[in-house]
Amino acid sequence: MNTPDLTYNEAGLIPCIVQDADTLEVLMMAWMNAKSLELTLERGETVFWSRSRQELWHKGATSGNVQRLVELRYDCDADTLLALVHPAGPACHTGAPTCFFRSFG
Repeated sequence: MNTPDLTYNEAGLIPCIVQDADTLEVLMMAWMNAKSLELTLERGETVFWSRSRQELWHKGATSGNVQRLVELRYDCDADTLLALVHPAGPACHTGAPTCFFRSFG
């Protein structure tokens, strides 16, 4: 896999913002490690690293709400990823379309 020199944190993780490729709505944020990044690019669906379970997590593997990868970008500092996806269902475990449905106001 030919990937850029990315900057991972001390735990070997990099944040990944997930955005709907059509609406541009921010769906969620999750962490990736080198293996989940590799699997995401190979499978064409998002795979993350679960910090709580300490294991790879294929988004939608049990719910069916997979996120088909359209494009994977990285920022100017190479320390954050942006996954543009076509979601097959809600992104949030609550059933909401996006994890960002609450506000301070």
